[in-house]
Formats: sequence, C-alpha cells, structure tokens
Amino acid sequence: MKIAFLSYPMLFQYSGGLQVQIRETAAALERLGVAVRLIDSVRERLTDYDVVHVFSAINGNHRLVECAKDFGLPVVVSPLIRPHWNYRLGWLARSLERGVGRLTHWQIKTEYRQITSCLENANALLALGEIERQSIIQAFQIPAEKVCVVPNGIPARFFEANAEVFCKHFKIEPGFILTVASVNAHKNQLTVAQATRDTGKRFVVIGPSLPADSDYLEALTAWPHVIYLGVIDYDNPLLASAYAAASVFCLPSGSEVMPLSVMESLAAGTPVVMTKCHCMDLTAMRGAVTEVSPMDDKAIYSGISGFLRNMPAVEICRESVGQYTWDAVADKVFSCYEKCISNNRQ
Repeated sequence: MKIAFLSYPMLFQYSGGLQVQIRETAAALERLGVAVRLIDSVRERLTDYDVVHVFSAINGNHRLVECAKDFGLPVVVSPLIRPHWNYRLGWLARSLERGVGRLTHWQIKTEYRQITSCLENANALLALGEIERQSIIQAFQIPAEKVCVVPNGIPARFFEANAEVFCKHFKIEPGFILTVASVNAHKNQLTVAQATRDTGKRFVVIGPSLPADSDYLEALTAWPHVIYLGVIDYDNPLLASAYAAASVFCLPSGSEVMPLSVMESLAAGTPVVMTKCHCMDLTAMRGAVTEVSPMDDKAIYSGISGFLRNMPAVEICRESVGQYTWDAVADKVFSCYEKCISNNRQ
C-alpha cells in the first residue's frame, strides 16, 4: 500500500502540532509496513499512490481533494475543524455563501464553501475527537457515518521524561509554570504572564517567535518572571524534560483542536490549565486538567494556584493519557485506508 500525504505548501515553513501529527503518523504507519510519502504535488503524480491523505481542510486544500477525486483515487482527510464551528455558525455561513454567490453570479466562493468541498469529496474524515466530529456533522452537514474519531498519540519518551536534564542544562530550578507554543496573541502567553506575576513562580516560554510577532515577544519578556528559551526541537530530550520539570503547564489559546503539548505535559506527569475552546475529550483527564476562558487572567491564576496548592500525583497525570499512542493511531488509520480502497473498487 502506497500513501501520499499532502497539505498546504507553506506548512513546513513553521513548526507546530500539525507538523508533528503528520510526521508521527507517517512514522507509525511505516512501522506497520505501509509506504508513506509526503509528496510534492508539483513534481509527483497522485496516481502513483493507492490513497491520498490530506491534512487540514483550509488554505486551498480543497483543490487537492478535488483533484484526487477527479482521478478516482480514495481520499482521506484529517480536517482539523475548530470547535467554534457549530450548527448555528454553519447555518450563517451557508446563508452568507448564498448571498455572495448571488452578488457575484457564483464566481466567488467563501472559505466555508471551500471547506465543505474538501469534506464532501473525501471518502473518509478523521476527527481528532467527538467535539470535532460533531462540528463536521452539524456545521458542514456531513453524514455521520463518514466521520470517525482518531485522536493523536504521544511518543514514549514523554512518559519517561526526567526533570533533571532540563534543569541542569538551563540552570533553572524545577517547579516553574511552562508553555510550549508559537509566541503570539493567539497562543496568549502575555495573559499567562499577567496571571502568574504574583505566584512567585518563573514562567518559562518555549516556542518559535516570528518577526511579525516581535512586539508581542518584547512585551512578554518585559515581565521580570518570564524566561524565553526560544525553540527546542521536538525530538530533543530537553523538551520532554521541560514538561517534567514544570509544576503546571498552561495553554489558554484562543482555540485549539487537540493540542499535543497538553497531552505531552500530562504524559510527563504535569497538570494542565488550558483553554476551554478545544475539541479534546477530557473524560479521563479530570483532576489533571483545568479549563479556563482564554482572556480571563483571574481564572488562569485560580487554575494554576489550585494545582500549586493541591498537585495531582504524577501517576494520575500519566495514566490519564496512557491510551494515546502513535501505534494505536496507525492501526486505526490503516484500517480506514483499507476500507476506502475496498469501497472505491466496488
């Protein structure tokens, strides 16, 4: 079986959860004996592959799906639909689409129409959680049987993380507040800095900062308790160690789908304060995760302080995400490929 992975052209100019998801899924599938390639659609032909797997339903990826469909190839899409997409927003978006269509004689399509095309033309859709699955079904009117839930996984090294490695390397005492994410207004580190100013804890920030966000980074690092370490490569043992060395991990983003950093922190034994705007199933994580409104610094402070006063055991955090492995992801994705190929031949 040969699988073509595709996404939008500029994706790997950045680093983040989607890039990790693509690489880790490919590696796990290859361990099953599946030939996976992140292809260059300019130089390679889709017809050389048995299945086309497209990651993300935005940034023009609907054209990739439409093209693969034209060639009669089975298409799987991991759409990463944000949690704000619900029945009401879908209805409003369809109304706007009709208005734009009439005004432009149907020459212009909205982003909603492009996402819908991506979802409708796929043979199967892989949602990261039940919330995303319901967003796909309700907002975009996709049949429920077309959408299955395949959550992300966590590499074993995060479950085995040793705090001493990070603390010794950077000469930082353990017990700090941590965030790992791109440094920008959406990820919301500045609100965390404001919320943690009276905790007596250092706030350690790891992640890339683009030149366009230099003012945001400058405002963030102006806080005396903030330590910005820049990028630590995903495979570097220092990253897993950073999670283990922290007392609390905090990610109050504007919105998330299924943030890997939250799962990695729990795997390392550290509790999490995170945005309530997400698509994760927290059923098994109660007691180790606190949800907050992104811009409510008092709620963020309360969530962090609550964990500092009453820390859940390392084992409780780790057990809450123990079922999330990339090998389990690969098994589910491979079964989906087989089903799509079989259905496509009928």
